[in-house]
Amino acid sequence: MISIIVPVYNLDQYIERTLENIEKQTYKDIEIIVVNDGSTDGTKDILKKLENQYSNLTIVHRQNGGVTSARLAGVKVAKGEWIGFVDGDDLIDEEMYERLLNNALQYNAKISHCGYQMVFEDGRIHYFYNTGRIVLQNNITSVKDLLEGNFVEPGLCNKLFHKSLFGHILNDNIVDTSIKINEDLLMNYYLFIESEVSVYQDFCPYHYMIRDNSASRSRLNENKIYDPIRVKQIIYDRVPGEIKKIAKKMYIATCVNVYNSIIMNKGYEKEKKDVYQLIYREKKQFNLLNKRTKLLAKMICYLPILYPIIYKIYANCFQKKKYD
Repeated sequence: MISIIVPVYNLDQYIERTLENIEKQTYKDIEIIVVNDGSTDGTKDILKKLENQYSNLTIVHRQNGGVTSARLAGVKVAKGEWIGFVDGDDLIDEEMYERLLNNALQYNAKISHCGYQMVFEDGRIHYFYNTGRIVLQNNITSVKDLLEGNFVEPGLCNKLFHKSLFGHILNDNIVDTSIKINEDLLMNYYLFIESEVSVYQDFCPYHYMIRDNSASRSRLNENKIYDPIRVKQIIYDRVPGEIKKIAKKMYIATCVNVYNSIIMNKGYEKEKKDVYQLIYREKKQFNLLNKRTKLLAKMICYLPILYPIIYKIYANCFQKKKYD
């Protein structure tokens, strides 16, 4: 059995469509666990109606605690040997879980994952990456690929996990549920480092639906500033020695990206100083970065007054906003 966990918070416009979509899976031995994370709109009433409609649907109602704790609440009650996640406003292709499970069984893997497609309200679709290739990974190469992000994306929803991988997470309370940004990356780290074999096939059955009012597109805030840095620091502190350099590179690059986000927004002077200090502290490690990020990091450290002016001109004139 596959247990598909759907965390929901105030999605009364979308949740019925999403659940109808999941029910169309060609793989039929599934249970769907919807975790209503303290919704205050009409979500609860819709779920009550749907619970009577679908025999394989379980609803968990809880006080609002965030998406990570909602997902883990679903894992705790899951009966399936395999765990998948779908967000409450997204869609999936009908054969997604059948193909992921077949790959897991064929390659004796505890994680089977794939690409996804980003679907915009105006009909545009961007694929990540749809090459069709298959990659086998051990726990070291999978974490390396996850951190580098060249083809393994940080989301949880385009992956199928063996339930046994969650033992450490559930029993030892290691996940910081206060983290709201990059929480998927952190959860993926804990899962991939436990999986001796993972298999990736680059097809794109998961439809990540972009909405203008979605949380991921909201304005800059403290979580968007500090959480990505915290996540990369946690991972760096935990990774095996052979990928420490990659983790450090990702940590510094994240600090640089966050700093650039801060200077593109008004205010946040304290946060700007905090992140500047983090970058300056790592100046002896700048050789780990690619050429562009290394240049930006050096300019941040050694041209602190001029850098915001230079970067704003560069960002406004030369950076392509491909996914807006």
